Amino acid sequence: MAVECEVVSADLNEALAAELDRLSGAGLLRTLRPVSGRQGARVRVDGREMLDFSSNDYLALAGDPRVAAAATAALASGPLGAGAARLISGDHPLHEALERALADYKRTEAALLFGSGYLANIGTIPALVGPRDVIYADRLNHASLIDGCRLSRAEVRTFAHNDMAALADMLAADRGRFRRRLIVVDSVFSMDGDLAPLCELVPLARAYDAWTYVDDAHATGVLGQGGRGSAEHWAVEGQIDVIMGTLGKALGTAGAFIAGSRTLIDYLTNRARAFVYTTASPPAIAAAALEALRIATTEPERRTRLRAAARRLRSGLGIDGPNDGHIIPIPFGDADRTMRVAAALNDQGFLVGAIRPPTVPDGTSRLRLTVSAAHEPADIDALLTAVKSL
Repeated sequence: MAVECEVVSADLNEALAAELDRLSGAGLLRTLRPVSGRQGARVRVDGREMLDFSSNDYLALAGDPRVAAAATAALASGPLGAGAARLISGDHPLHEALERALADYKRTEAALLFGSGYLANIGTIPALVGPRDVIYADRLNHASLIDGCRLSRAEVRTFAHNDMAALADMLAADRGRFRRRLIVVDSVFSMDGDLAPLCELVPLARAYDAWTYVDDAHATGVLGQGGRGSAEHWAVEGQIDVIMGTLGKALGTAGAFIAGSRTLIDYLTNRARAFVYTTASPPAIAAAALEALRIATTEPERRTRLRAAARRLRSGLGIDGPNDGHIIPIPFGDADRTMRVAAALNDQGFLVGAIRPPTVPDGTSRLRLTVSAAHEPADIDALLTAVKSL
């Protein structure tokens, strides 16, 4: 016997408009806002220059003319597009040069480029684990990690944020029950700015024969004396099984990569669907990323300025967290109130991130402030004055 379903609307636009109205009424509707003319910490929005405290351009490389010049030089000697997936005919010497440089940078045997951090996570995690396996995931992991875990069809166990005791209990209870076990965490949590304690997590994984997967998107180029990321920061280089890093944050370009053993990279080249079945990124982007990586490596003063700006802003706001953490949340709870404060700061010339559900849980809306190596002390002080006035 056929089952009858209630028909809500036969018209697509009518149904979607109703959903948009619901989002708007809840203060959760999002709209695009073109930003242009990025120069250091300043951008233009609607024809007006603003101080940007919302981007992930931590080392101020997105607008560096040397990075743009590297891309321009690559375009002068070749086409813009790669033309195909890399396993077909889209591979280019610049892709391979960048992968070698990233592997050296991360102190791993090899690396593999992806079009974005999202693609890297949803491509790699399902390639490593499946229905007979288990994933242990931090409750505050990024959406791309969450989706990668879901796509894997492995059993997912979520532990309280940064609770290594809870993780240990799960690992102990599951011993011998699964084919493979994978621990998945962000190294720097993108909405709170705090760090996963890899110095505890890595030994725990080894003790229970689990693999480690660390999303180093917000740490690459920033953490560690050499900016090599969370593994350097926690002195566990060479001990993490899978490291994901992005090129579009501190390195100011676009794309992402997985770094690890030669065996891991050869396996992903064959099994990561988000790599196998997508057109390669433009070689000019690889050229730009190579130059950005060179600058990040040879100009440590950028990290020094970034950390000084973060300390100044955190201290002025009285916000707890890593002393020089470059992501600084100001919690408001209510989405409407968060948007009102963001709009008021916008009116005063400050571009800030207003974060609402579903990016964060209900009742935890916040401003997400980020600092850059390009921010001067006067920029920080001006923002502090504006925030305190509200």
